[in-house]
Amino acid sequence: MKRLSILLLCVLVVMTSCGRRRKAPASDAAAPQPAVFLPAIPPSRLSAAEQQEWLRWHYWDRFDFSDTLFLTRVDSSQLFEAYARYVVLLGGRPTDGAPMDSLMRRASTSRRMLDYFSKMAEVVLHDPNSPLRNDEFYIPVLEAQLRAPWYDEYERIAPQYDLQIARQNRLGQPANDFRYTLASGRSGTLYGLDAEYVLLFINNPGCAMCREIREAISSSPMLTEMIEHGRLQVLAIYPDEDLSEWRAYRDEMPASWINAYDKGCVIRNELLYDLHAIPALYLLDRNKRVLVKDSVDVAQIEEVIDRRG
Repeated sequence: MKRLSILLLCVLVVMTSCGRRRKAPASDAAAPQPAVFLPAIPPSRLSAAEQQEWLRWHYWDRFDFSDTLFLTRVDSSQLFEAYARYVVLLGGRPTDGAPMDSLMRRASTSRRMLDYFSKMAEVVLHDPNSPLRNDEFYIPVLEAQLRAPWYDEYERIAPQYDLQIARQNRLGQPANDFRYTLASGRSGTLYGLDAEYVLLFINNPGCAMCREIREAISSSPMLTEMIEHGRLQVLAIYPDEDLSEWRAYRDEMPASWINAYDKGCVIRNELLYDLHAIPALYLLDRNKRVLVKDSVDVAQIEEVIDRRG
């Protein structure tokens, strides 16, 4: 049920973003039924786990990537939903982009096909509001665009920039270090924090979702206990210039957190973290390796910590 809820929310985001609607038929004649995509069916002899693994590589086997006319006839909402279901299928291995790379190579038969699959990926994997957002899966999409011979130098600017950002702070890799500054003027570094876990909370004063996340962290028994025992440090970082706004808001932050700002906006200027959607949570281990990237889900933070024991 949880996966289904996530999927339905993702499809809602997709349809809101795309805004494609079919016109009502001009006459009483029955409108032609749109084409649909049917994923491949795994062999019944396989176990449930083996079927899931089989689908990671064969889900699109019944799709004809050379048939661009199919894209004009297909029920776009149904195809987007099928794509979202595929991403859910891959989600069990969130750092394994190999199946997505295979899909994008197959979709690179023509510009029209590549554009279509790239658009689906942008909405499902890259939109800040998508619950299925995943840079590890989006990186192969951007690489496919940059490999393709159809784009000129100007069309390559956006995917090149997005790829540079997506490659920062990858899951399982060390996070980018930076210096933070406190209201007192003292400063420290991310890597100077000594705790079993560090929760980096990129936020803006007055942001409604930032407030919700702050309250969710503060009301979490697990995280509160970890903070009290020194196992978890929360670094709330403000990445913008207007310090008057930050100073007016700083008393809203719990005293047990490190509430700081990025002096000189180094994080933004050096592209150390993705700031195109705020708030964002990054969970890091003692060695500052990324366990959760660019999330807004406090329950996910709890789940990852709990799973690690």
